[in-house]
Amino acid sequence: MRLRVRYGAGALASKAALAVTLAWGQPATAEQVHILALGDSLTQGYGLLESEGFVPQLRAWLAARGHDVRIVNGGVSGDTTAGGLARVEWSLTPEIDAMIVTLGGNDLLRGIDPAVARGNIEGILKVAQARELEVLLVGMQAPGNYGPDYKAAFEAIYPELAESYGTLLAGNFFDGLMEDGAAPADLDAFMQADGIHPNEDGVARIVETLGPQVEALIAQASE
Repeated sequence: MRLRVRYGAGALASKAALAVTLAWGQPATAEQVHILALGDSLTQGYGLLESEGFVPQLRAWLAARGHDVRIVNGGVSGDTTAGGLARVEWSLTPEIDAMIVTLGGNDLLRGIDPAVARGNIEGILKVAQARELEVLLVGMQAPGNYGPDYKAAFEAIYPELAESYGTLLAGNFFDGLMEDGAAPADLDAFMQADGIHPNEDGVARIVETLGPQVEALIAQASE
């Protein structure tokens, strides 16, 4: 048998007042921020255990600093800027608040025309702009084997588009490894055997450098 308890009007008013008091006494909690990390194998975590990759390490770094963030791993190994543009629309599910774009490495490996890569990245930024999403654009440093003109044209893509579309900018994904001007391939202790992809320790250093810029992205997305 269920016991029925009846409250008079005065008791109900007191309970309501208590509920309001408790509600006002609770600290406001920020809503979880959802970020899509759109990229290639560097984002996907090629050659690493799942917990060692860029997205899990970045998520842990942010959580340790009190951020309630969900990061969707939108990294696809081998993807070019064209691939990123082709899938950005359906990758941006309705709950996404912001996006990290790290593309261009495979364009460099294939010697793709910088103008083509620029058009693809701009297309991605236009999609984000139409959805009013905040973006952190992460640049790539071009090798010198295609000549100085190619290198200058490719590297100019990121700062120029970041300025045009008002995005946050990280100059180079590998900045965390570039001590004393060293190239990523020279840092054997932080790279996998292929000399292209960072190992677990390398990713940790990259996250340490990119992390504050992702914090700025979270701040913008939370406004």
